[in-house]
Amino acid sequence: METNAPGLLLDRETKASERPGDHKDELRLWLRMLTCSTLIETEIRNRLREEFKTTLPRFDLMAQLDKSSTGMTVGEVSQRLMVSNGNVTAVVAGLLADGLVDKRAATQDRRVQVLTLTAQGRKAFKAMAERHEGWIAELFAELDQQQITQLFRLLGQTKTSLHRAIAARADGAAQGDA
Repeated sequence: METNAPGLLLDRETKASERPGDHKDELRLWLRMLTCSTLIETEIRNRLREEFKTTLPRFDLMAQLDKSSTGMTVGEVSQRLMVSNGNVTAVVAGLLADGLVDKRAATQDRRVQVLTLTAQGRKAFKAMAERHEGWIAELFAELDQQQITQLFRLLGQTKTSLHRAIAARADGAAQGDA
């Protein structure tokens, strides 16, 4: 993003809106969604770093482990976070060093490592999760409940449309290979 004036960011969506005739509505919608997502993620990253001296990947990994009573393998975590095993391994190393995560061999296969939050990790995550929920509420504070419900419904329809378009493309590619 570029700066346009002190304190204002000139994002892709704003740049595209300067010449609306140059862009279809779908592209402008995509840019608006991307801008909103980027703004939220950047703010959450900043707040996690400032208040908890942690990163969003560490928070996300701890959130996954917090949901599991039996622990998760690196592969399971990487699937849920949609990142590579190598990315998870690097984050896990830091969490292990800080005493927030424990790693033990799986009972069914000693080669597989199972990750769990330690008591200290659960306590730290609980504090972060409570603040995170408050931050999100603060960021959406100017939307009333009806707007939130409507936006949630519309984004659900958008998600369905995306899944269908992706599946149709995959089916078309598979038919082309046949």
